[in-house]
Amino acid sequence: MYFAESVVRLEPGVTSNREGGEFPFAAFPALPELLKAQRERTATLERKDSVSGRLVHDLRRTGVRNLERAGVSRSVAMKLTGHKTEAVYRRYAITSAADLRECVGKLSALHDAPVGSPSVVPITSALHSSSTIGRLSSTRGVPRAT
Repeated sequence: MYFAESVVRLEPGVTSNREGGEFPFAAFPALPELLKAQRERTATLERKDSVSGRLVHDLRRTGVRNLERAGVSRSVAMKLTGHKTEAVYRRYAITSAADLRECVGKLSALHDAPVGSPSVVPITSALHSSSTIGRLSSTRGVPRAT
């Protein structure tokens, strides 16, 4: 790690895909101290429990999860984590029950938005309007409501 340059560099051959990579962290000023503190904790545990050999790769799932929660675009996240394909990236992008609850909360907030808001169609009015039901049904090949 090159703290003076504010970048973590992984040399080619040491990553799972054998390609090098960089993780710039100048925009996250607290990260160098966090990384140093984590390294010290890891070294202490290795000495205490003889658990050596952990790799930065072991933290990929946590990293991917944090990037997803932060709303980082998948293409940028994949570049930072070194994933070449979305299929492999998705193995690390786990979804928790808390993630699902948050999603439903966002959907609820959208539903509660004022009717004049852009792109908001209240669920109750969409479900109870015969013209809306007819339009929705006809687009799915279902007979129109009468």
